[in-house]
Amino acid sequence: MLIYKSRFPELVGVSGFNFNLRECLFPCKLKWTVSCLPACTKSINLTGIEKGSEDRKLLSSQVLEQMDRNTTLENDKQNLHFPSTYDAAMEALSSLISGKKRGDKSNVNGKYNKLDRMLMYIKILGLEEHIAGLKIIHVSGTKGKGSTCTFCEAILRESGFRTGLFISPHLIDVRERFRLDGLDISKEKFLHYFWECWHKLKENVTDDLPMPPLFQFLTVLAFKIFACEKVDVAIIEVGLGGTRDSTNVIKDPVVCGVSPLGMDHMETLGDTLQQIASHKAGIFKPHVPAFTVPQSSEAMDVLQEKANDLKIPLKVVGPLDHRKLQGMTLSLSGDHQFTNAGLAVALCKSWLKSTGNWEKLFQNADYEVDLPEPFLRGLSSARLSGRAQVVHDSPSGDLIFFLDGAHSPESMEACAKWFSIAVKEGGHNDHLSIHSFSSKLQTLEQVRSSGHVQLGTNKISKQILLFNCMEVRDPQILLPTLVDTCASSGTYFSKAIFVPSISTYNKVTSASSPVPLNVPSKNLTWQFNLQRIWEKIIHGKDVHCKNFEMEIPESTPPHGFIYEDSSNCSAVVSSLPLTINWLRDYVKRNPSFRIQVLVTGSLHLVGDVLKLLRR
Repeated sequence: MLIYKSRFPELVGVSGFNFNLRECLFPCKLKWTVSCLPACTKSINLTGIEKGSEDRKLLSSQVLEQMDRNTTLENDKQNLHFPSTYDAAMEALSSLISGKKRGDKSNVNGKYNKLDRMLMYIKILGLEEHIAGLKIIHVSGTKGKGSTCTFCEAILRESGFRTGLFISPHLIDVRERFRLDGLDISKEKFLHYFWECWHKLKENVTDDLPMPPLFQFLTVLAFKIFACEKVDVAIIEVGLGGTRDSTNVIKDPVVCGVSPLGMDHMETLGDTLQQIASHKAGIFKPHVPAFTVPQSSEAMDVLQEKANDLKIPLKVVGPLDHRKLQGMTLSLSGDHQFTNAGLAVALCKSWLKSTGNWEKLFQNADYEVDLPEPFLRGLSSARLSGRAQVVHDSPSGDLIFFLDGAHSPESMEACAKWFSIAVKEGGHNDHLSIHSFSSKLQTLEQVRSSGHVQLGTNKISKQILLFNCMEVRDPQILLPTLVDTCASSGTYFSKAIFVPSISTYNKVTSASSPVPLNVPSKNLTWQFNLQRIWEKIIHGKDVHCKNFEMEIPESTPPHGFIYEDSSNCSAVVSSLPLTINWLRDYVKRNPSFRIQVLVTGSLHLVGDVLKLLRR
């Protein structure tokens, strides 16, 4: 008990915090004082502090983040497992997946379209009035919408409001999609709301109204959770598009936002920016303020036309001026996050004004000069896994994973810029710019050919790419964008490893799901295709690689793969767990190297790597 008190001194003495701290840290062990968690009752958060209590303000964002981080670590260390009913819920969710692969169209039939079905599901669950009562921030976009929503949640939570956040996808556990007061929903609450929705919908299915596909079910589940938990604000991220997205049953949000637009999901949204922008603008509603960021002229014209049709003002918000942070830093890394932060600030200010809370909280604040303190705390504490995330895997700090789920040309460019800066800083004092050392250690041409720079601690830093993307993406655009953007900053990859993801698209797994260490042999045709494209980018011509046509179910690169300068600068490995173990072993056996691994191309790959690193 003393250990937890010393770890979380801020919690000692907080009103209502008089039960076992271990139960707070490990909600899977929490015993509720009510028998069945009745829906729509008075909400109590995991600390036992009633909604509205002044003591909630003592739970700073830093404490919540530390609780969440330590909970995960301790759960992993003790190998805790979810109850069998949670596994059953994952099986039930898996049965709702309508496609074998991402990009497959839903095979749900019936005489109703998606939004008609959504409205019927909502009616079955009795949520119509409850959703109408939610004070919603609705955000669409191609890239950055998850980060924008996460910033909004943190800002409004730090301002004293009870928050609900619905984002996608999840990386490790489906509960990541539903946050209450900044924390993933507990297993107990998730199961309560999940089974209540599941059973009611099952009882009412017909040939014309089957069970909803996965994302539709998760969307109505989010509405159920936020309504019954009586959140003050619900921040809802659009899943895909906007006009026909499942979340677009929201009829009267408080404010809408559109994050940066780009070419993605073209198989569904169209192959021009105008078509994509038209879908994204579909969340605009009459009399509801709308905000966006600077867009290309093709996209902006469409957004403005939609706003004009609805007779609503569309305000364009520039990136947040870093000087307004008053010396603090954004918690989400990358220069592109200043664009997302600027949009989040505008959305939160609009929400506060529309709900009559701005004057109550910040009547003396000069927003144009300084951001209010809660805004600063939110922007500096928001967290979102798998986006510009750095994980130091080895005790020596010589194996570092840089994870970013970029999978569009625009997000890949932003990822490359972030990675180029991050590897030179790297969290280590001896990580200085390549250009600072090039004159003393080696020429830039040598860096390009060897892919490393000798650092002041006698460590040789090597940048490795670990990549996969879905087959609906275009690697002939993604990979050159990555390479060229990194090269423009003086960052060059020593080698690249192409590997299939562990995750399958017909199964929903949880954080406790076992990670298969021996993956059965797979068809690696796609990975070999990625390798061909990579070798052509690096060498400027088609290069014959002896492994291109080989399928090696249980293979890892040769021991000298990383440091050897050879014409073959890449490898295909059929097993992600084997790849991670091989990298760990390599660092142990080669103490003179520091290996910096960029994991990108797919959020599913990033999630799989995170799950493996926590084992």
